Amino acid sequence: MQITDVRIRKVTKESKMKAVVSITLDNEFVVHDIKVIEGEKGLFIAMPSRKAADGEYRDIAHPINSETRDRIQRMILERYEVALLEVDDTEAEV
Repeated sequence: MQITDVRIRKVTKESKMKAVVSITLDNEFVVHDIKVIEGEKGLFIAMPSRKAADGEYRDIAHPINSETRDRIQRMILERYEVALLEVDDTEAEV
């Protein structure tokens, strides 16, 4: 499985959620609403989830093993950092 596209939508208001991301797998399958969150130990991703009847949130889609989760998180966070730099560069030019 290859992540063939990552689309970052930055969140402009001040909050722990920094971006909402969509990834495309093998140019065939898209996962929307992955969140980039700033936690106490740094940035991490939260998979798309839905609130269940018992009030708990449950992932709608998620990796089955930690290796895949790490790979997805690493790519998303790398692209997020690049997106931040692109904005900073354009703001600096103005």
